[in-house]
Amino acid sequence: MKTLSKLLAFVMIAMLSVNVMAADKPHKKKKQTPQNLYLKAAEVPAFLKKHTNTLFVDVRTPAEVEYVGYSYLIDNNIPVHFVNFKKWNKKKKRFSDTPKNKHFVADVAKALKAKGLTKSDKLIMMCRSGSRSAYASKKLFEAGYKNVYTVVDGFEGGKDKKFKQRSVSGWKLTAPKNTWGYKLDKKKMYGVN
Repeated sequence: MKTLSKLLAFVMIAMLSVNVMAADKPHKKKKQTPQNLYLKAAEVPAFLKKHTNTLFVDVRTPAEVEYVGYSYLIDNNIPVHFVNFKKWNKKKKRFSDTPKNKHFVADVAKALKAKGLTKSDKLIMMCRSGSRSAYASKKLFEAGYKNVYTVVDGFEGGKDKKFKQRSVSGWKLTAPKNTWGYKLDKKKMYGVN
């Protein structure tokens, strides 16, 4: 009976210590990360309140941030890649998303240091829909970052089945309205002195 009581107490403690703010592992392989740390956009504001020693990075291009909007809660915009307006991607029928940002990991390290954080602190990566943030998380994992969360539904969310437009989930639809907009904060924007 005593052993059963200890086991029950251990299970209860383990259940209470599990982070209740965690999205399910994405079904799409390209949205999965080695860290297996996932958040939905709607969970991020509460997560940031609970975990104040966190760096929140928007990995989209500066043009996306300016014209589509961004979360005022981000610490930095550090693109994981850039758009090449001189190269066309025939398969995706859009401009090419190369080159990759060769300085991405170093830029994240600088942002961590500027906030007084280290590699062992929590990081959150967010992009448009969860693919680039997963890629960014993988790059950071390769560089030794183990506590990197990815926002699975991103800033704009997934596409609806009927119109194939980004109108399913995402920061713009699910996070509090006062947490995003179009008014840029120069200190948070990539490459601005």
